[in-house]
Amino acid sequence: MNLTKVTEDFSSALMEKMLASRLDLKDYVLQNARQGDIQNIIDTIDRYGWTKHWLMNIGDRKGEILDQAIQIRKPKTILELGTFLGYSALRIISQLPDDILLITIEADSQSAEIARTILEYAGVINRVKIINDYTENVIPNLNAYLRDFKMLEDIGLIKSKTMIVADNVIRPGVPNYLEYVRNNPNYTSTFYPGKIEYREDLDDGIEISIRK
Repeated sequence: MNLTKVTEDFSSALMEKMLASRLDLKDYVLQNARQGDIQNIIDTIDRYGWTKHWLMNIGDRKGEILDQAIQIRKPKTILELGTFLGYSALRIISQLPDDILLITIEADSQSAEIARTILEYAGVINRVKIINDYTENVIPNLNAYLRDFKMLEDIGLIKSKTMIVADNVIRPGVPNYLEYVRNNPNYTSTFYPGKIEYREDLDDGIEISIRK
């Protein structure tokens, strides 16, 4: 992996521009998507990402991998670290029965509020609990991707048959996490290659790991 190139692809200026577009995305959804229609709202966010401004969602192509994983495993409890604008939460909820609750943690107040608005517009806010806080406050001593994962292991939230779906493992990249989960005998781990969300020129992928 060319780390210099990855850094250029995800420069601070690009990320700041994306964050600045969040309110525009919310307005776009409210003005163009059908209220209460989860799939139409997902499609509207994808259209914005492709035609208006790049978003760091899992996106439509890698999102299909997430959909399939959810359909196969049929989880009863879901914890998401990083809500952003609620896109992945919508995809996950759309694949599950109405009685399944998704808990999602988002540190950024504006992102959490926009996600709440979009989930309310979709009619699924009663199925999603958004916690607006830092993960290290929600889960004691928690910080960073791999350390998040290890803390979840330590407190017993990752049990036999737990499925972990990790996005953006190539770009921006989480080499320490991949090294850990791929070499840990407690997991079977599979990499699903793809493209970065809403772009054709950059490779990325999803790592799906199952606790034995």
